[in-house]
Amino acid sequence: MKKPMLSVLLAAALLLTACAPAGSTADAPNKPLVDVTSESLYVEKVDNLAEDFIMGMDASCVPALEQSGVQYYDHAGTEKDVYQILSENGINYIRVRIWNDPYNAAGKGYGGGNCDIENAIAIGKRATQFGMKLLVNFHYSDFWADPGKQMTPKAWENMDIDQKSEALYTYTRDCLQQLTDAGVDIGMVQIGNETNGAFCGEKSSALGGWKRITQLMNSGAKAVREICPDALVVIHFANPEKADSYESYGKNLSYYQVDYDVFASSYYPYWHGTLENLSSVLSKIATTYNKKVMVAETSYAYTAADTDLYGNTIGEGGGIVKSYPFTVQGQANHIRDMIDTVANKTVNGIGVFYWEGTWISVGGESYEANKALWERYGSGWASSYAAQYDPDDAGKWYGGCAVDNQALFDENGKALESLKVFALARKGNTVENTADAIEDTDLTFDLGSPIELPATVNAIMKNGEKQAIPVTWHDADVEAMESGGVAKYTVTGSAGGMDATCYISVQRTNYLQNWSFEEGEAGWTADAIRSFDQLGIEDKVSDSLTGTKHYHFWGADADCVEFTLEQKVENLKPGTYNYSISIMGGDGGETAIYAYVKCNGHVIVTVPTEITVYNEWHTATVSDIICAEGDEISVGIYVKCAGPNAWGKIDDAILNAAT
Repeated sequence: MKKPMLSVLLAAALLLTACAPAGSTADAPNKPLVDVTSESLYVEKVDNLAEDFIMGMDASCVPALEQSGVQYYDHAGTEKDVYQILSENGINYIRVRIWNDPYNAAGKGYGGGNCDIENAIAIGKRATQFGMKLLVNFHYSDFWADPGKQMTPKAWENMDIDQKSEALYTYTRDCLQQLTDAGVDIGMVQIGNETNGAFCGEKSSALGGWKRITQLMNSGAKAVREICPDALVVIHFANPEKADSYESYGKNLSYYQVDYDVFASSYYPYWHGTLENLSSVLSKIATTYNKKVMVAETSYAYTAADTDLYGNTIGEGGGIVKSYPFTVQGQANHIRDMIDTVANKTVNGIGVFYWEGTWISVGGESYEANKALWERYGSGWASSYAAQYDPDDAGKWYGGCAVDNQALFDENGKALESLKVFALARKGNTVENTADAIEDTDLTFDLGSPIELPATVNAIMKNGEKQAIPVTWHDADVEAMESGGVAKYTVTGSAGGMDATCYISVQRTNYLQNWSFEEGEAGWTADAIRSFDQLGIEDKVSDSLTGTKHYHFWGADADCVEFTLEQKVENLKPGTYNYSISIMGGDGGETAIYAYVKCNGHVIVTVPTEITVYNEWHTATVSDIICAEGDEISVGIYVKCAGPNAWGKIDDAILNAAT
């Protein structure tokens, strides 16, 4: 049917405005900055912060949460549209993920917000209403896509690469057209989510892997250029602590001539290294390939408490880096430092997006009541219905929100003071610099040595600085700890009116230098018997048994991984000893892995071990090693893997006296 000319002209005008940023760089919307103040939040001003710097928020789950009964309130306790609250606090961009078909055959949603195109349109219209642009985040999957999981949408499973490429182009074009027809102000479009060597079912390790991946990426970019010619095209990766990987991604995108504007990274400080490393790897991409860069995902916990009876990804203890206290001020300090790093210390840094700052708990006092809401409305991270598509992950671990303690709203939906940091970073906000929390104390003692608790602990001030203050420890039975053998203890106390915690580990003397690789290569000698891709120290706390570092290996080709890692023990006294070393990994195929001991240059004993799956550590222990007067003892591990993409982590090498 032919449309009246007026309708055609209006539609054309809408198309031009809906995808046209304020400038050629997808500037933040030209909306007035709100005068935000705080009586409790200390925020150091971020200098040189451009008015169009992107202060973004991923808020993809809001409709599902609202259907589950969640209401949002501003700082004064007034109920408002949550997107209005975000806008009033300096947010100028909303990021929304889109899954192709997050429903099973009966129409039951997979959860995680059931983030289809209809959900994105609803969010986009609200974001536009309150002066914010939209970053459209296509996962090109029917459910979560991340570094460990890039699943093909159900409808595309049997397609060859050319068919899939055409389907991806058509799907992207159709979704963007629907968004623009709805009047949504699109500033950026993300082609894939955390595409670390995999994308939409394609793997870089397979034959023609990167060629196929980039073909799909270019199909998505083509659709963006046609429907939203002024929007920026974003390609997104994770794990910036692996600088070599980021260099490889940049090279592949360049070699295969991927049409994109922004190289985006996730950055979660618990796992992803230092801010200095982040700015370094992103700046190298920016200068080498003349690209804009940004942080597409970040977050930080304001509490360790769980509010929905499901459990949280981040809490006290465990293998994470706790860069800031788990307080509202600590959360704000992370965001402020993140903004400063991208704006002032990173070449071509254009913005920061906080991940799902609106995702709070639903329901009430019982797990059963909460589960009913997660299942019905998709307001948990995954529902049981997701088992059809993702049986090994969502099908086993479906449930509630694991990030409610990282939101910028409390469990009742009221905005936290930390939400104000996006606006306050532009001008600063000075309050009395009082203590915000007490830093945890970690102590290690050799078995049989006296245990002495410290007289002071560090108070972390609102501005992030540390000050030593006196501490009183409660119920610390030092004699029992000294006589209790090898064990770990937690002692609580108080300092400056706040809780203090001391973690104590009693262990036998370890005669190995740099036993957990925190000092890098010191003391260790690696011999790569064959040539493969990666062998060396990796700084990643979530992949370490102790500390933040471990020895890492990876080889892309089959039958390429073979090496030894060895330490000569200096000045070992005559006696009987035990030696152990731990390893985890995967994709090894047929392997030969063993711990060994050398005496005077000759291997005298070996103990086999293995790699299986991620985070399943195996420890090989060599017992009753006899060292006589004048003996030279060396210990090590031998690794040989036949499988392509074999990888592993080695940590916690221990040599102590046998008892």
